Amino acid sequence: MQHTIKKFDPAVDKRLLIFLSGILWSIVGIMLCRLAIHWLSEAGQKNIIWLATAGAILAFLIHYFGFMKLVYKNTNRILSKKGKVCIFAFQPWKSYLTIVVMITMGTALRHSPVPKPYLSVIYMGFGGAMILSSLVYYRHFFKNLK
Repeated sequence: MQHTIKKFDPAVDKRLLIFLSGILWSIVGIMLCRLAIHWLSEAGQKNIIWLATAGAILAFLIHYFGFMKLVYKNTNRILSKKGKVCIFAFQPWKSYLTIVVMITMGTALRHSPVPKPYLSVIYMGFGGAMILSSLVYYRHFFKNLK
């Protein structure tokens, strides 16, 4: 019975898990930035520059002061494990609740009366930060290829 259960264990190599984490962060970041860019098209020419600049600055701040610490914590946790690691272990289980809260807040914001060009700053900030942070996962992956 235990052998049958073990057969369905979605365990992968630690390096592959780090690479998959980077891919996931990149995909979500790109999705958020695509929405932001679409919403920016609703702003006037003069406002696009200011809103895009604010989104880029927010992306660097979120990456540096928030996500970078999280990525290092996740990669160190993954690399410290022995053998193969469950594919869902790219972050601690309790962080899945944070993801649900963030998705819920994002959905609420999209359906709020806040003008979409202003929302684009928030979406560009988080999307850009996720893309920047995914680069840290890729760096860890290629550094640990040896």
